[in-house]
Amino acid sequence: MSYGIEFVPGNISVKEVVKYCKLAEQKDIDFAWITNHYNNRHCYPTLAAIAQATDNIKMGPGIMNTFTDTPAAIASFMCTLNEISEGRAALGIGPGDLSTLPKLAIHAEKPVARLKEGVQQIKALCAGEEIKKTGKMQFFDYDGAKLTGVQLPPKKKQIPVYIGAQGPKMLELAGEIGEGALINASNAKDFEVAIPIIKAACDKIDEKKFKKFDVGAYTAMSIDQSEKKARNAAKIVAAFIAAGSPPALLERHGLDASNVAKIKDALARFDFGAVGGLVGDGEIDAFTIAGTPEMVKDKCENLLKSGVTQIIFGSPLGPNMTNSIRLLGKYII
Repeated sequence: MSYGIEFVPGNISVKEVVKYCKLAEQKDIDFAWITNHYNNRHCYPTLAAIAQATDNIKMGPGIMNTFTDTPAAIASFMCTLNEISEGRAALGIGPGDLSTLPKLAIHAEKPVARLKEGVQQIKALCAGEEIKKTGKMQFFDYDGAKLTGVQLPPKKKQIPVYIGAQGPKMLELAGEIGEGALINASNAKDFEVAIPIIKAACDKIDEKKFKKFDVGAYTAMSIDQSEKKARNAAKIVAAFIAAGSPPALLERHGLDASNVAKIKDALARFDFGAVGGLVGDGEIDAFTIAGTPEMVKDKCENLLKSGVTQIIFGSPLGPNMTNSIRLLGKYII
């Protein structure tokens, strides 16, 4: 079992992110994942700053995509980060945020096929290969591309690729081409569905692959000694996740679809007071891990039993970020 932590360099500065990552490292957290959204501080320089300020924690974007960044640019960055961090880089990559891409005038065509090609080219470039044009690729049929001015990772220690996945097709792709997966879920019920899909895809490649595959639970975490404070801090996150969930997922967790519709409507009106009144224990427990250290520990143990191998403590972390990291280090890790 390993542990990760996620930071969003949007409402906190790069210096603050670095400070929190140093504290996370002191608390034996293994990975720092930095979100990537065009409207926030960019994850690339943020990760470089983390690499220079830390000694042991692994790090990577959580997550990139091949719509806003090309595979060549991602490969160049990852090799550079791996050099700066002395071999601690990991790549989180996914199909792209469908809520963001249209705002950038990007049509998200064939996201699964595009991601598969992108990861193939990233791995080839990071391995030092010169990529020849084949005529068989739809999106990234490079013609003579090669990384010539970077320090490449050692052949036996390539940069691991984690696929951001939720739906069946992306989970299958994660098992096929990834060394791990970053799955946006906080409840063991979701992993009981997801993990068999990943394992089946791994087994098609190599029956031994799944034993080394890192199943990451990209959780929405909120921890505090006060149960009320912890769960209140998780309400808005739970609301957004619920509002974006398909009917089958709501049904899996026994949630009232009509109430979720009201939550979605309140979010659209930016009426966060109404949202707070509509989000109940059902939404919080389905989509977050929120409560006292004892409650959080119990839910993390349920994730381990379901087959998760890396728990990522994601936003909001709690009402006080520094205190939350210390509590996670003391009671959970």
